[in-house]
Amino acid sequence: MAEPLIPTVDLSPFTKNDEDGKKKAMEVITKACSEYGFFQIVNHGVPINLLQRALDLSKVFFEYPSDEKLKSSPASNAPLPAGYNTQPQQSPDKNEYLLMFPPGSTFNVFPQNPPDFKRVLEDVFSKLTETGLLVETIVNQCLGLPPNFLKEYNHDRSWDFMVALRYFPATESENNGLTEHEDSNCISLVFQDEAGGLEVSKDGEWIPVIPAKGTLVVNISDVIQVIQHHLFFFVIKVTLYKK
Repeated sequence: MAEPLIPTVDLSPFTKNDEDGKKKAMEVITKACSEYGFFQIVNHGVPINLLQRALDLSKVFFEYPSDEKLKSSPASNAPLPAGYNTQPQQSPDKNEYLLMFPPGSTFNVFPQNPPDFKRVLEDVFSKLTETGLLVETIVNQCLGLPPNFLKEYNHDRSWDFMVALRYFPATESENNGLTEHEDSNCISLVFQDEAGGLEVSKDGEWIPVIPAKGTLVVNISDVIQVIQHHLFFFVIKVTLYKK
């Protein structure tokens, strides 16, 4: 039996004012929100070559020696560790990451190398913000919330953040990844590399979200679950398996 697939939605009708296309897309999103809490989007407005460039530069950065990466360590006064960091040694999650707030935030700490990394990250952040605002508006309508409810609820965008994660390889004795969890925000956008690993829990089973070129994954997160009185309940994890 084929594994169920996370629904994929074409967002182009929302930029072309295609009313019929919008209606069909919203039907898919509404169903996906109730059944999965996830859906994938294409034609989302973020240039594919820009996403790939960010991914390529992230891989270069994470291959640097630790002393080079630690030059971008977070400032002590940051509300979240903006900059480079690793999970604590005792954590079951084994990864390193680079986190940033919106471009212009005084908390941001960018690597000096590779060259052009800062500009690419800021460009990706700005484009993802535009897409996130569009998705927020669509989801607001799909869930039958008052007009602009999510926009007004989440009006302070200064705490939006973007993070590049590198998961360490699985070992002979154990897999690796990110333990099952729920995102504690309104909406998350996820861009995977070819390794994949993202899984969604549905009816007690873990469904892999297979990476597809040009696709972003949308996660309806904790805040919307609470607003909807837990009509939607979603759990995700990331697992890397030893090949």
